[in-house]
Amino acid sequence: EYSDVVSKHPPSQLPPDRGIRHEIDLVPGTKYCVTRQWPLPREQCEVIDAFFAEKAKSGMVRESKSPHSTPTFCVRKPNGKWRLVHAYNKLNNATVPAQMPIPRKDVLLNNMSGLSTPSGMLWEWLVMAQALSNIPATFNHGETTVEVHLKHLRRLFEVIRANKLYANIDKCVFAAAGIKVLSCFVSRVGVCADPGKVKAIAAWPTPRSQKDLRKWLGLANYLHKYRAGYAELARPLSDLLKKDADWVWERQHQDAFDSIKASLQQAPVLALPDENKSFSVVCDASDYAIGCALLQKDDEGHERVISFQSRQLKAAERNYPVHDKELLAMKYALVKFRVHLLGTRPFVIYTDHASLRTATNSPHLSQRMARWLSFFAEYNFRVEYKPSKLNGLADALSRL
Repeated sequence: EYSDVVSKHPPSQLPPDRGIRHEIDLVPGTKYCVTRQWPLPREQCEVIDAFFAEKAKSGMVRESKSPHSTPTFCVRKPNGKWRLVHAYNKLNNATVPAQMPIPRKDVLLNNMSGLSTPSGMLWEWLVMAQALSNIPATFNHGETTVEVHLKHLRRLFEVIRANKLYANIDKCVFAAAGIKVLSCFVSRVGVCADPGKVKAIAAWPTPRSQKDLRKWLGLANYLHKYRAGYAELARPLSDLLKKDADWVWERQHQDAFDSIKASLQQAPVLALPDENKSFSVVCDASDYAIGCALLQKDDEGHERVISFQSRQLKAAERNYPVHDKELLAMKYALVKFRVHLLGTRPFVIYTDHASLRTATNSPHLSQRMARWLSFFAEYNFRVEYKPSKLNGLADALSRL
């Protein structure tokens, strides 16, 4: 029924004028952005020539006499075909950034349906070209009409048909048990870490330098929300990256390295948040780290974790009394989960520190706590005490 807008070979034609123009504003004083085309293998040249010949025929590009120029080259796709890449590095660096907010990853994961549009010797584009720095901001102006109809697939196809947009059937997934989205694997039961990234972390050899460790931690840190107490677990490794640290790989570093690998391989499937249900929060603090988790009950009444968050304490924060560290963990949780907790129905914060139940009502507040009190007042929550033996998750959030 919708083969005219979802097919392997979408038609090549100039899209209708929607009143939205992509403009490239250069930083004042910028001279010409010129990068010469470098030599390419014959096969790539043939692919590029064919690509621009087709785009010229459809009216999307024209021969250019512009003083600006940038090279084009090809990279292999996973399916073996070529993908064209326009090296707009110099132009992007000289472009005034657009101040259009791009949706955050966690927001996008809350609205799960997927669709991809297809891609994209001196030519100039008459339509937006892939790889320009402000493309996402401009595209956001044009896709809001589609976004409001994401929940209804038929309506979505009607909208893209009306706007003469096209989807590549090879990049569409319908009624799938699970799909890969933004380096996550999403299914009806929740979100789990990308198996490919987990495998890469597990296969990484023992670091031999700060540079090696920084690369590995960068990859591992990306998956921290799947592991309770990640910050405390990674602390020995983070200490090795400090400016005044000597590179000495000891037993504690190897243990932390191996523990992170193992924990991410056994990471749980996280639940997707349901904004129509109440949330709960668990938080805890140790001598060196704070941690928290956002939870929600599923249809069977089981408490499911939506996200783990943790960080190491700063030098000054390590000197806080235990009571203030626990309050800091609570504040940290409210900041990290603000998008779900602020302005919603009442929620519960569970803690294994009994005095926190009355902390926000105490007449004897330090200056620090008084500042935090105004922050806490924005949220509608109550604090419930659970002893450590009944609240095992709390201790796992900030310590090993």
